[in-house]
Amino acid sequence: MKVHLKTLGCRLNEAELETWAQAFQKSGHQITKQAEVAQLIVINSCAVTQDAARKSRQLIRRIHRDNPQAKLVVSGCYATLNEEEAASLLGVDLIVSNKDKDRLVEKTLTELNMDSMPVLSTEPGEISLFTRGRQRAFVKVQDGCRYRCTFCIVTVARGEESSRPVQAVIDEINALHQQGITEVILTGVHLGGYGSDLGNNLSDLIKTILAETAIPRLRLGSLEPWELPGDFFELFSNSRLMPHLHLPLQSGSDTVLRRMARRCKTEEFAAIVNQLRTQIPHFNVTTDIIVGFPGETEQEWQESFEFIKQIGFGHIHIFTYSSREGTKAAGLPDQLSNDIKKQRSRQLHELAEEMKLKFCTDNVGNEFPVLWEGYSEALDNDKQRVFGYTPNYLRVGSVIDNDMSVENRTLNCRITAMAEGSVSGELVE
Repeated sequence: MKVHLKTLGCRLNEAELETWAQAFQKSGHQITKQAEVAQLIVINSCAVTQDAARKSRQLIRRIHRDNPQAKLVVSGCYATLNEEEAASLLGVDLIVSNKDKDRLVEKTLTELNMDSMPVLSTEPGEISLFTRGRQRAFVKVQDGCRYRCTFCIVTVARGEESSRPVQAVIDEINALHQQGITEVILTGVHLGGYGSDLGNNLSDLIKTILAETAIPRLRLGSLEPWELPGDFFELFSNSRLMPHLHLPLQSGSDTVLRRMARRCKTEEFAAIVNQLRTQIPHFNVTTDIIVGFPGETEQEWQESFEFIKQIGFGHIHIFTYSSREGTKAAGLPDQLSNDIKKQRSRQLHELAEEMKLKFCTDNVGNEFPVLWEGYSEALDNDKQRVFGYTPNYLRVGSVIDNDMSVENRTLNCRITAMAEGSVSGELVE
């Protein structure tokens, strides 16, 4: 059976997709990048915003329209929070809620009568990542969140915190490495809370991974800027732990942060960033910002804008606030008009571009080991442009000969220039 996997939303959704892909392969089924030829399509949906929920509905409808013969399974936060609505969409054969995600493959094969003995059932020779054109793997280590930020629906959808045992994570990373993966990204709903139910913490997990695996590159997914273990910063002295963190700030105003029920004040956030940058040159800090949170006054917005400017992020994911039923923020007074939210969003997008340009420019002239992707662009004169990522998560393009292959190799590259909003570099012999 040919299986197509599709996801919207966070890196945790990506990690879950990888797990399902491998489980389907181990059951003897084939992963395909082409939805139109699949007999089974699995969608991991998102509901972090109203727009994400709308896109999830649109994706489900489009997938069914393009391949009406395929069995369609929908999981994820949209399907969990809006189960009846999702189940009623044309073409949906099975809903698997977040609490049953670990059993998605089993439930799909059993409940859709696809659990027949396959012709061939072996360990996958080519990992699902490569089948889908990826050179790195997302590894889910944690789910759920004990906190209730007032804007967040995901904690309602994901439930209580649950951490994977350290050995299970180690075994998965070693298996991925044996199959050619050279970079893994640890993901979770509340990654910093890893181990709260096991009696250990995130630092303990990272130390064990560095000690008991030989994976060359280890990254961390989105990490809340509180509860970082005391020895966390020391871990980055190991060059295998990549010098990039995505730390969601959400607002640069302390009064807005209080209304959001965030647990990190701006002063504490600035101290974290300063410590990282002092310890490691060119450390890349990226973030999330919500624009137009209920009650955000002009003064609070200016405070937030100036603080964001002061920190100087490598990249910002900008979200215009949208009310979500089931969250505390939806009932807060002084909801802002769309015009104000759009104006502030435009202002922040301009600043974000300036900061991204500055960070990239600051890296020009430096040499980095770059993990090169499989994607390339054909150029004239028997040349191609290949792309990869530096340790501090700069996407860099480099022109090489057509007969040269760098896919899934880590080769040094000197950053030479900014060109059309992206970074260019030259391979170093």
